Amino acid sequence: MFNLRYQYQLFCLAVSFFSRLPIPASTPYSDERMNRAGRYFALVGLILGALCAIAYSITAAWLPPQFAVFITMVFSLLLTGAFHEDGLTDMADGIGGGLTTERRLVIMKDSRIGTYGAATLIMALLGKFIMLSYLAEHTELALVLIVAYTLSRTVAASLIFDMHYVSDSSTSKSKPLANAQTVPELLLLVATGALVCLLLVPELSLVLIVAAVLFRSGFKAWLNARLGGFTGDCLGAAQQLMELLIYLILIASVHNQ
Repeated sequence: MFNLRYQYQLFCLAVSFFSRLPIPASTPYSDERMNRAGRYFALVGLILGALCAIAYSITAAWLPPQFAVFITMVFSLLLTGAFHEDGLTDMADGIGGGLTTERRLVIMKDSRIGTYGAATLIMALLGKFIMLSYLAEHTELALVLIVAYTLSRTVAASLIFDMHYVSDSSTSKSKPLANAQTVPELLLLVATGALVCLLLVPELSLVLIVAAVLFRSGFKAWLNARLGGFTGDCLGAAQQLMELLIYLILIASVHNQ
């Protein structure tokens, strides 16, 4: 089904899922539409990355790189409502603190933060600040943000395609989640992420795409072994971890030039 108004409404749902950006109040919602909106998750990542790139470019014109990076990170958290960071924290608490699948899922739904989650969140944010500060001094950080935000969300959203959704939606504290995906939707998602990677030099684009495929495969196997599938928190964790991996690869590329 291709109808411009329908596609726009799906895009708005994707925006509302991944960010705090406003969408028209009249946008219709249903579980089916939420599932179909998954095709635009990478595109939303591109928009968020572009907004953060603009924020960084403006602040970097007036402040040293580290300060500009800090402000950009705060801006990013405000844009998303720390949605992905919350998922990473909850997944770390659940898988770190639970001995059975059932117990892990229960812990992940608890709004309180435990030791595993707190430690993971601190290291993720600290690592992101250090890596972005380094990249800001050696690369075009605005471009890096656009690529990282898009590709990381491509990887996270693609897990919906061939994994089992194990969370109980009736008790989940998270937003309604897209938990089904067709082949054309997956292809659109992947195409968006791959095309944005082409903003970088071809060799680096290829490395990032291969790294994304390998990370997805490993993370999928790890989740299946511990949860038997994925939850919304796991998708947020996948996005955060893939984003950090992208920065690490880019740092290695710069360092070895």
